[in-house]
Amino acid sequence: MLQSFLPLFIMTFFICLFVVMMQFLWRFVGDIVGKGLSMGVIAELFFYASLSMVPTALPLAVLLASLMSFGNLGEKFELTALKASGISLFRIMRPLIILMVFIAIGAFFFQNNVLPVAQTKMWTLMFSVRQKTPEVEIPERSFYDQIPNINLYIDHKNPETGMLYGMILYDLTRGMDNSRVILADSGSLSFTENKKHLFLQLYSGEMFENLRDNAMGVTTSGYMPFRREQFDDKQIYMAFDVNFNRMDEDGIRSQYVGQDISELRHSIDSIGARVDSIGSVYAHEILSAPMMGLTPTLTRYEGDSAIVYRRPPVAMDEPLDIDSVFNSPSASYAKTYLSQALNKARRQKMDYEYRSIALSEEAKIMRRHDIEMQKKFTLSFACIIFFFIGAPLGAIIKKGGLGTPLVISVLLFILYFIIENSGFKLARDGKLEVYQGMWLSSAVLLPLGIFFTYKAVGDSAVFNVDAYRAFFNRLIGKVPKRHLELKEVVMSEVDPAEALAMLSAFDAECRREAEVLARKNKLLRKFTRSGLHHLKDRLNDIVDYLSNSRDAVVVNLLNNYPFNITSGNLVNVIETTHALSKRISGTDDSGDSL
Repeated sequence: MLQSFLPLFIMTFFICLFVVMMQFLWRFVGDIVGKGLSMGVIAELFFYASLSMVPTALPLAVLLASLMSFGNLGEKFELTALKASGISLFRIMRPLIILMVFIAIGAFFFQNNVLPVAQTKMWTLMFSVRQKTPEVEIPERSFYDQIPNINLYIDHKNPETGMLYGMILYDLTRGMDNSRVILADSGSLSFTENKKHLFLQLYSGEMFENLRDNAMGVTTSGYMPFRREQFDDKQIYMAFDVNFNRMDEDGIRSQYVGQDISELRHSIDSIGARVDSIGSVYAHEILSAPMMGLTPTLTRYEGDSAIVYRRPPVAMDEPLDIDSVFNSPSASYAKTYLSQALNKARRQKMDYEYRSIALSEEAKIMRRHDIEMQKKFTLSFACIIFFFIGAPLGAIIKKGGLGTPLVISVLLFILYFIIENSGFKLARDGKLEVYQGMWLSSAVLLPLGIFFTYKAVGDSAVFNVDAYRAFFNRLIGKVPKRHLELKEVVMSEVDPAEALAMLSAFDAECRREAEVLARKNKLLRKFTRSGLHHLKDRLNDIVDYLSNSRDAVVVNLLNNYPFNITSGNLVNVIETTHALSKRISGTDDSGDSL
């Protein structure tokens, strides 16, 4: 089993990793292309990105490899041969179960020790790449705005010499009020040796510059002074760093993506203590604030994790007369009082909303740390669940190769991905507890794995369409009917004496059951099933034997028998049996006897 599973697992793992890497590339291609990055930087970024994508590719690889392995065994009848020799499915799966345990343990240590380092380096590189200045590739007849505070337009360029013609340059480095506009017949662009400045060589042009910062200021007539300059040759230096500068990793390392379990627990405890402390301070300020001119005396209780303040009830000699505000000497005073009260209420509302947002942000950061800690365990459990889904399902469908297993794997993984992302968002937004949201996908897929394993061990036909059709027919009350026809060729003739004996014994047994049911009340008769199973076996024997009859009337009467005998159709079964007995014995009036 290991020899057949391991090559498939390694192959499917790298295929799944390649697929998720393509998704990563399409997502961040705009941040990578056009930056002039070296192959070493791109390879390093892709390496750390591939390590970060392992938690996504590993469960899908386990599911696909287990489906293909057991599908190949079932398609080649090797699984049937093993079961026929007395080897159970669990014994066949035992080496792979042990392997899955080791993979789950390895996935945990990978999540805890390797993934934080890989994510720290990947996001550090990504932020460094995003901040890198793109290569200067100036298009023709279009403004180029990738140079900071500079807009450059050229009419056309010579790709062989690098000369630019019909240049217009808008320089906004000193602000809009002190902008410069430069027109030049031709020019060229180049970088300094340290690649931190852009050197612009211009020929035959003129420059217009506002002088708002000049001591003259704006003239009395309202016009702004400016300066006009004509030149034959002009050189301009502009700050434009094209070097690739790596960011410091400490900023990402301190985030939740770069921490292991011990660091995450410490961060969660620290943030929780800070949230409790801030909440306690806010509660003290709210409770100690004067209300209606009364300042309460607070009682302070020190608990295990927080300080609780309680406002004792304040007794007033007489109730406040709120309507006295409207009894002021003039309407303007009343309006002033109401405006002041309304403004004060609005200020307090804004203050409380700001505090609420600050606390909610702290709580959100704490949930993100808790989510990252739960991910350390969910990957390992997901690998085991997907194995117990894929292996039994492959044994049931008995299809190997990449066709059917790939389709089923993708559908199941899409279901898992949707549930996992939904749980993640619900946990991140505080709609569910963190452990509930992060373990939601496992809770949904675990019963599915148990169901498939139970069906595979019992060799049940999970994908038998007829069985599901019969189930839904019973559910809606639709009774299936027999469709027997007169056989053209009969291999064994029907003996009337033996047929009558079978019918007589069956009729007597049916009548005894009918008498028993008659003594029960209506509710018991409706749900009585167990005492009629043996009648079904007798009925099937009669149908199989009499279906060889050459009498069309007998065959038609057999079609009146139901597939399952219940208390509701037992009378019809007795009547059909009596009609068959009369037909075979020749005592009915419907035609010639057998």
